[in-house]
Amino acid sequence: MGFVNRAKLSQLLERLNQVILDKPQVIKLAVVCLLAEGHLLLQDLPGMGKTTLSHALAKLLGLDFNRVQFTNDMLPADILGMNIYNQSNMQFDFRKGPIFTQILLADEINRSSPKTQSALLEAMEEHQVTQDSHSYALPEPFFVIATQNPAQQVGVYPLPESQLDRFLMCLSLGYPSAAAERALLKGEDRRRYLASLDHVMSAEELREIQASVRQVYVADVVIDYLQRLVAKTRSSQDYHGLSPRGVLSLQRAAQAHAFISDHDEVTPEDIQAVFAAVADHRLGQRFIPFHHLGGQSQSTIAQRILADVPVMV
Repeated sequence: MGFVNRAKLSQLLERLNQVILDKPQVIKLAVVCLLAEGHLLLQDLPGMGKTTLSHALAKLLGLDFNRVQFTNDMLPADILGMNIYNQSNMQFDFRKGPIFTQILLADEINRSSPKTQSALLEAMEEHQVTQDSHSYALPEPFFVIATQNPAQQVGVYPLPESQLDRFLMCLSLGYPSAAAERALLKGEDRRRYLASLDHVMSAEELREIQASVRQVYVADVVIDYLQRLVAKTRSSQDYHGLSPRGVLSLQRAAQAHAFISDHDEVTPEDIQAVFAAVADHRLGQRFIPFHHLGGQSQSTIAQRILADVPVMV
């Protein structure tokens, strides 16, 4: 990739960190998820900045953006679209739903019923929508950012494993630091700041970067380490191990992390940096990042696996 696009990627990270204060690692992983052509699940209490992050990404990338507020009475057609009878030609025409966009914010996705949640499965995996035996391609790039409330809140439906597996990463912004919160209190409203943002790269440039990510070299010795981690996830009776899709997602995320970190090839440190975000939600780790709801686990399943599996044997 050219120097110009790499500079734009650095500018993207810089601008995002001006919108979401004092969360550089989460911001970096969110961009890694986008560059790896995955989808992102954000788990937090309402008001933590999840929607702001989604809007900022869309503005800075110059991509089409739709937001869907999920509710318990929502139907799949409210997202995908439906066939409407056209009296002028006496035929049914497909009216596209809000999913036909480049960045879709599925806000509070676990407030909708499992039937509605499952409407996203084909779109997230195959980038198309099928209605009455006809398939309609989604725009490229296509990136779903879904938010979900903690399972302890009223009126939520836990996402099934098949849905969780469609998300490359699961992240949490959590509460701001005292310094960041003070800056929010004394500074400009984030929504007004969002309105002033200009895009730093085009959709074509983003696609070029995503293509470059797929070319990042992964040495056999690094693949050996990755497979040892995966084998460890499959050795326990307490949870299901990573599926082949999960393994491919882990490698792609590590390639994206290596790329954004300016590494020539994937290192064990790149795998370690993305492993928890890629693996924990697939391994049944229902983490709760809020102390008043029970406290965040000091050691997640993925973190314990990382500690147990040596880099070299």
